Amino acid sequence: MDTAKRRLDPARLNALLQSTAEGDTDAFAALYEETKAAVFGFCLSILRNRADAEDLTHDCFVRVFLAAEQYRRAQNPMAWVLTISRNLCLHRLRDRERPTEETVWADEEAGTLSAEDRLVLRRCMDALSDEERSIAVLHAVSGLKFREIASLLGIPLSTVLSKYRRSMKKLRDLWQEGETEG
Repeated sequence: MDTAKRRLDPARLNALLQSTAEGDTDAFAALYEETKAAVFGFCLSILRNRADAEDLTHDCFVRVFLAAEQYRRAQNPMAWVLTISRNLCLHRLRDRERPTEETVWADEEAGTLSAEDRLVLRRCMDALSDEERSIAVLHAVSGLKFREIASLLGIPLSTVLSKYRRSMKKLRDLWQEGETEG
């Protein structure tokens, strides 16, 4: 079975977490590879800062490794991992004195955006609700399928789809508004 087909499969993630709890570093490496994009996207959607999201993604997996023995098989494995990442993100937000001026939303292409475009992009992303932003980033940045996002966030697929469409329309309208103002 290839990685794309088994990606975020709860039974496989349960087995990987169980093996990690028993000290299997290969299982932990596989768990990391299969879930890092989802964790990063989730952290990015909360923190709105690429560098912080990268840092906390790694911190999350350190915590997962150290706490794997506490994981209970009956739990949803991705929900457990994302709860750890969410707690780390909220702690980071509380520790910030104030949001940084440079919030980077785009992937590696962010460096190609002008200062004006980054400002418009930041304004657009800030206009989304937390849930809309999470869904948009998990799909666009992490590449997760809508069904995976629905499972991760514990909301119906129809809600994910409608919120994604609504957020994309909002972003498009705001972006065009920003382009005409510039």
